[in-house]
Amino acid sequence: MANGLIIAAPRSGSGKTLVTLGLLAALRRRGIAVAPAKTGPDYIDRAILARTAGTEAINLDPWAMPPAQLRSLAADHASGADLLLVEGVMGLFDGAADGTGSTGDLAATLGLPIILVVDADKQGQSIAAQVHGFASFRPDVEIAGIIINRVASTRHERMLLAALEPLRIPVLGALPRRDALHLPERHLGLVMPGEVAAFAAVVDAAADATEQFISVDMLLALSAQTSISSPPFAGISPLGQRISIARDDAFCFLYPHLLTAWQQQGAELRFFSPLADEYAEMDSDAVFMPGGYPELHGPKLALASGFARSMHAAQARGALIYGECGGYMTLGQSLTDATGATHKMLGLLPISTDISRPKRTLGYRRLTHASPLPWPDRLRGHEFHYSAGAGATPLFSATDALGTALPPMGAVEGRVMGSYAHVIAGEEG
Repeated sequence: MANGLIIAAPRSGSGKTLVTLGLLAALRRRGIAVAPAKTGPDYIDRAILARTAGTEAINLDPWAMPPAQLRSLAADHASGADLLLVEGVMGLFDGAADGTGSTGDLAATLGLPIILVVDADKQGQSIAAQVHGFASFRPDVEIAGIIINRVASTRHERMLLAALEPLRIPVLGALPRRDALHLPERHLGLVMPGEVAAFAAVVDAAADATEQFISVDMLLALSAQTSISSPPFAGISPLGQRISIARDDAFCFLYPHLLTAWQQQGAELRFFSPLADEYAEMDSDAVFMPGGYPELHGPKLALASGFARSMHAAQARGALIYGECGGYMTLGQSLTDATGATHKMLGLLPISTDISRPKRTLGYRRLTHASPLPWPDRLRGHEFHYSAGAGATPLFSATDALGTALPPMGAVEGRVMGSYAHVIAGEEG
């Protein structure tokens, strides 16, 4: 069985993503097989982890996924690897609005120890009080080690180490402040790794810093042998027997656990690129349009006539067509981008979306539907977008994580449907 660790931090912005990338790259240099994972619903961080590790990464979402599914996914993902390395989300104990779904919750569910990345910028001996608080906050969450980040000088490092020594929590190393070591962002967070020209150089620099300033041997020694075992978890049903799935730079937000579950249940998955004007295959009985960045590719999508013809043909033969977020926007009549330019979309749903006056909508969602979707009536998902648009007949009724009712979501016209929600799992109970 693989060993396992979770990389977490007291708050967002502490540097845990670059620390995780540095560790993944340094371990890869040693020939250690790492199974990477991201806590929560973030597609982009998951893609960055996969690119760095050179292997698939998965999402482990302790709010949306039931414990049995988390254990099953983690056990399956770790199979054949030397180490399951999970990047946390936000602060260690930060979760959804209802207080659940934190990295700490995931650590407790999977029984994995935490390496805490602590930002020492503008901080001295108070670091000990901060770490002590996190280490003692929950008895079911173990802080196995500390990585200090953004250390200003050798003198600063000595001060921090002296303050932490009475806690008797191993310090794996101290990374100096390097303001140039960062990944660029856009409105949905970090950009996808394929869009960063210097991505490999950033990862190499992070790996070099890891090897110079962090004890990778100590990290491996602190990892715990995973006792994760669980029977296979079926997950939600496939959309059809033969599913055409859009996948390119405009439609890149795909959850691996959904695709794997569909294949395990016997579905045949066919991928195509709308940006390359590729067709959704004519014998497909379902088409999935996932989220991504169609607003960055409006002119190209508007000119993709072969793609458009295949989608209208799929509608005419009664295929189930389902879109999430960017895919939902593409199924509509038009899309207005950030410059104010309006582009013709597929016209399969009675919506027009607009991102020229961005307003962020973000949060977990409980979803209820009575549609042709072959999924449980109650689902859990996540919503994160800056555009606006609504349909005539909504697909979902929705609440937030607290159960507060939200306006109906999405649109459905016969067997064509979609919404801004990214569905993660079925609701338990």
